[in-house]
Amino acid sequence: MAQHTLRHWVCVNVPALPLQLLLQRHPAWRQEPVAVVTEDRPQGVITWVNGQARRAGIVPGMRYATGVSLAPRLRAGVLSPAEITASVERLSARLHDCTPGVEPADLEPGLFWLDATGVSRRYGSVHAWAHAVHAAIRALGWQATVVVGCSRFGVAAVAKAHRGVVVFADAGDEQAAVRQVSLLDLGLDPALREALTKLGVHTIAEFLRLPASGLHERFGAALAMLHCQIAGRQWESFQPIPPTMPLQESVSGDAPETDLTRLLFSLKTVLDGVRTALAARRGAIAALHLDLVLDDRTHQTVWIRPAAPTLDGRELLDLLRLRLETLSLSAGVTGLTVTVEDMPATEEQLRLFRAAERRDLAAANRALARLRAIFGDDAVRRVRLREGHLPEARWAWELLDAVVRPQPQGVALRPLMRRIVLRPSVLPPPPRAQRDTGWLPAGPDAGPVVRMIGPDVLSGGWWRREIHRDYYFAETQRGDLLWLFYDRRRRQWFLHGRVE
Repeated sequence: MAQHTLRHWVCVNVPALPLQLLLQRHPAWRQEPVAVVTEDRPQGVITWVNGQARRAGIVPGMRYATGVSLAPRLRAGVLSPAEITASVERLSARLHDCTPGVEPADLEPGLFWLDATGVSRRYGSVHAWAHAVHAAIRALGWQATVVVGCSRFGVAAVAKAHRGVVVFADAGDEQAAVRQVSLLDLGLDPALREALTKLGVHTIAEFLRLPASGLHERFGAALAMLHCQIAGRQWESFQPIPPTMPLQESVSGDAPETDLTRLLFSLKTVLDGVRTALAARRGAIAALHLDLVLDDRTHQTVWIRPAAPTLDGRELLDLLRLRLETLSLSAGVTGLTVTVEDMPATEEQLRLFRAAERRDLAAANRALARLRAIFGDDAVRRVRLREGHLPEARWAWELLDAVVRPQPQGVALRPLMRRIVLRPSVLPPPPRAQRDTGWLPAGPDAGPVVRMIGPDVLSGGWWRREIHRDYYFAETQRGDLLWLFYDRRRRQWFLHGRVE
């Protein structure tokens, strides 16, 4: 295997992270067969299993009902992708305390590559640093492996096969260890692994003896790519992610504040914003750091830590009140900064937070009445969806008499919002030589179109007049995403909306 330009490749593996997360929530299950499933139904698919379940014959890919038939005491739970992502982010944040370069694997939650450049100056040696990284992950309640070596694939393969801390002295020792790794530890597709087993291929050393060209012809590009990666002929470069900045909110006053009640009122406004931002990224407040700027240019710092991570604003504000009552400030407060230490929130905490949100519909209707009094009844309208063949015919404005509580109908949420113009505006035609360059449908400030996606054809309307439109999404150099169509009957381009 070829040696890479980095002096050290470091891999941290938190094996079966979703399974470990499930066992952290249910520690009494540790002596039982356990599985992570996609849904708590007989047809749910098993994605992760522990050793007891595997010894009972349960493997990922089975249906939940099949697993229960093999092990009647099988314990199973569902983990959402957001919960797994939150755990990966928390681990990434802890690893960023050990090194600025951290790259989580895209498709394997719990696998990380680290940059060990310069760690010897702080820890004395790479070996000591590797043990410090391992201890930091263990302190969070995770089982983990830390491997330091000379190649990106090598350290990852050994990290999947071993436990604890492994530091290779040279490339030769690493290659010898990699060749002994079982293909079972690499997490290959079960069908591919079974096919290789029939060929008598069980370890990486045996796998490397197979010709790469033959692998591509018989098993496809994925296995041939793996062969190149093991041999060190092909691998993507190190791509660390920046550390997540702590959530922080600040507020300043026009005059020094000495009244505790008014100060708490200002803190409540800040806390409400922080709680909403955290709930959006599925986090809960584990601790709050409050920095008070006083009128005499001094600072007073306050730490509070709730009994458990929470999104309960009343509990946090009460803790702040109790703490502030014990302070003796030398001057009035002219500014304050709240910094949050957060942790992944549970589904119950998020549900309670959403249930605590209240909208004063009566106040909203009084505000609308004031608007009608000033601008007339036609000033307050809402959009009503309706059936229509053309996009501009699928909605209409109607008078809004009163605000009512929404009644969700289970419509799938879309990640983008398309702002449609009332009347499609005519665009200048694109250059004939190249349609996707030199065209300025959004003006010179947005730059030319750099990419177009489409067409999505809309045709019909024979009952009134024939319609034939080719719709495109056009991305400009500035990053604007336009919704365009070409009218074949009129031979003209139109701008119909933007994606925000």
